[in-house]
Amino acid sequence: MPLVTSKEMMAKADKEGYAIGAFNVENMEMVMAVIKACEESNAPAILQTTPSTVKYAGLDMYYANVAAAAARARVPIALHLDHGNSFELAMQALRTGYTSIMIDGSKLEFEDNIALSKRVADACRPSDIPVEAELGKVGGKEDDMSCDDPGYTDPDDAVRFVGETGVTSLAVAIGTAHGIYKGEPKLDVERLSAIRKVVSIPLVLHGASGVPDEAVKDCIRRGISKVNFATELRIAFSNGIKEYMKSDPDVFDPKKYCAVGMKNVTELVKEKILVCGSNDKT
Repeated sequence: MPLVTSKEMMAKADKEGYAIGAFNVENMEMVMAVIKACEESNAPAILQTTPSTVKYAGLDMYYANVAAAAARARVPIALHLDHGNSFELAMQALRTGYTSIMIDGSKLEFEDNIALSKRVADACRPSDIPVEAELGKVGGKEDDMSCDDPGYTDPDDAVRFVGETGVTSLAVAIGTAHGIYKGEPKLDVERLSAIRKVVSIPLVLHGASGVPDEAVKDCIRRGISKVNFATELRIAFSNGIKEYMKSDPDVFDPKKYCAVGMKNVTELVKEKILVCGSNDKT
């Protein structure tokens, strides 16, 4: 089916108490592998590209790839700009055809984050394209993004932020981090519950790769409606290629070793869909 926006799928997840899996994709193979998992699980999903991924091949290339794969799929698929780092990039993604936009002003001062997020939300509203923003700072490193000074989301700030920006979903900082964890993350789930009580729009959990499944499920029970997975997918795909090339170092056909990476990604995404509870939710 054609690409859909993330608005309706996230609203349904928010109402029914599960989460939509949001999966970062880097190439055609990962796009195909993620959508295969979604079809086998009868699950809606959001495919995402970060600014550094976009820089690698271009918004138009990723849009064409995901749109073509989604058109063949029997499940709803949205294409999301993850961690959009400027108004200009957000508008380029909107014009290209992305059906969900994130503007990440979390590194800015509070008032500046409000101003930037509102500007993007206002620009996307006439096209009915949902906008995610981030309040607080998710630590760690992913692609070209890094944060050595994470900061938690304040519930009172969240109320004002949502009211003044008009964004349709909010990524909150409760102790998760991008990239690979050195130890088990300590999540401030009570803070999440407090935010849920005062904020009515869907909440988003970033940095879920490496977070124990039960911890993710607890966050969903406390109000998370979208869960982002990136690093684990990259590791799964890369490990598949490494395994094949170790067994057959003379291989020269990319289809052979990429197929193993794709299988790894599909199996991992199916597991994450079960964690999110989005299976059979189309």
